Amino acid sequence: MRQLLPYLLVGIGGFLGANARFIVGTWAGAAFGPKFPFGTFVVNISGSFLLGIIGTLVVERLVDNPDQLQLLLAIGFLGAYTTFSSFAFENNALLSAGAWWTAALNIVLSVAVGLLALRLGVALARASF
Repeated sequence: MRQLLPYLLVGIGGFLGANARFIVGTWAGAAFGPKFPFGTFVVNISGSFLLGIIGTLVVERLVDNPDQLQLLLAIGFLGAYTTFSSFAFENNALLSAGAWWTAALNIVLSVAVGLLALRLGVALARASF
């Protein structure tokens, strides 16, 4: 059973993360409209922020042996929650439709704001615990 534990942790986290992604992505798409891929954008930015917080708290602060929590939360949950395959697919669709500026805006904002969100999450986690 000990050999299966990593797979169970990733699987459970992945199940929860995939469902969270569906819920948040659907909500954001409905709330902000279809002209920009807001669902994936919101998921990627919030996932980057959460990874900054969770990664910092688990690795640096809360747990002596963080391997199991990293499998459950970082690899499982956030791995399923944030997916750049959707990011690539949606940008390809924008490019195919001739929406070059929208694709470029989505690419630049997703990467830059995602990195800023991660850094903010790290700073917040370090400052508050």
